[in-house]
Amino acid sequence: MNTVDQPDHGTAVAAETARFVGLVKGADLTAPVPTCPGWTLADLIKHTGSVQRWFSALLRQRVQERPTSRDVDLQLPEQVDGYADWLGASAAVAADTFASVDLDAPMWVWGADGHARFWVRRMLFETLVHRVDAEWTLGLASTIDPALARDGVDEFLTNLPFAAFFAPKVAELRGSDQSIRFQCADSGAEWLVRLRPDGFGVVADSAATTADATVRASAADLLLLLYRRVDRSADTVESTGDTELLDRWFANSAF
Repeated sequence: MNTVDQPDHGTAVAAETARFVGLVKGADLTAPVPTCPGWTLADLIKHTGSVQRWFSALLRQRVQERPTSRDVDLQLPEQVDGYADWLGASAAVAADTFASVDLDAPMWVWGADGHARFWVRRMLFETLVHRVDAEWTLGLASTIDPALARDGVDEFLTNLPFAAFFAPKVAELRGSDQSIRFQCADSGAEWLVRLRPDGFGVVADSAATTADATVRASAADLLLLLYRRVDRSADTVESTGDTELLDRWFANSAF
């Protein structure tokens, strides 16, 4: 399991959003996003900024139970040519919120870490992955900071067991104590996920445990693989072991 220190998620949200804004300013926002079927670049921007504003509202309210509505004043421009600046303003709303909220305060979250900081980390990877989507839409190459990518893999695998209420297929991830090891080829960080009859999760202190299957890639490619931006058959991904187990994982682990 990865035990390195986490990056500054709030700072990274601002930096990733700035990269995103720089990409889409002046771009054709009607362009279809190949990694998000049915979405245009305008839809991608609207989704990312909306997530930032909604998570910020949750943080300001420090909600203690699951919200029944996602209604929030998005302040979305009427014309899409204002979307890029609006996305930058969304990140500013988020930054102001991070500065005014105790990020160690307990609050409702859907994942593993029941503190306000959960939403900052979640916002980061929503923003980062969609920044990559925007780059690929525009035919540009992408780079991801390895430390951020490694943290993103950890965030995904740690929280996935809690995602079934909005990603129902996750409930199908069961097994007879089978395990998959995910390895970062560029850092040595790794996570062992065990599938049990009653569920699944990351196993701590698992270095000496033999896995039924292993998936190995750079931290960036591993993150994009988990988010279905890179295919398991890609040259940058190495997988070994129980093929049926890996098929089951990738058929049911999207959110």
